[in-house]
Amino acid sequence: MIIAIEGIDGAGKNTLSAQLCRAVRAESLSFPRYGASIHADLARDALHGRMGDLTESAYGMATLFALDRAGAKQLLDAYAGAPDRTIVLDRYVASNAAYTAARTGDPAAAEWVHALEFERLGLPRPDLQVLVDTPPEEAGRRAQRREQQDTQRARDRYERDTALQQRTFAAYEELAARNWAGRWVRTTQADTIIQAVENL
Repeated sequence: MIIAIEGIDGAGKNTLSAQLCRAVRAESLSFPRYGASIHADLARDALHGRMGDLTESAYGMATLFALDRAGAKQLLDAYAGAPDRTIVLDRYVASNAAYTAARTGDPAAAEWVHALEFERLGLPRPDLQVLVDTPPEEAGRRAQRREQQDTQRARDRYERDTALQQRTFAAYEELAARNWAGRWVRTTQADTIIQAVENL
């Protein structure tokens, strides 16, 4: 099955993903696939001010992130509906939906992302999506501490934009409330996710 861990920057997705992988003996994959995907690397360059005005286009950035995931479609398809194989994703399609809706101020942007990634690009739907329910203020403090402790983790344009992070969290809440693209749980605890997986 495919389990997607979602949330804003600094929410604790990586930590929770690692805990879950150990608990259910799953493989893992993080998006964007920096260093492994040209589309992800172009998006990173844009977020760090090296691609002119590309970041001004919410749909342009969303397309780069979508194409990064499309490059992993063959791998993801191998887990879709496979009862004996599980992969935990650190961000997936809902990340693109939440950030694009937050950037544009248009909730319909989430449906544009849905159509692009699940329909046009044919990506498999996740079996479970997890909103890491960390308040934006705490997530922001964590991201700032992470940057101070690791010079390789300079915050990008999205991470430095406190208002964007708050709007994105609100967009995530809306997606989770209506089970956008499949089942959701909201938690910061691996045990809650494991229980949800067992109930699928």
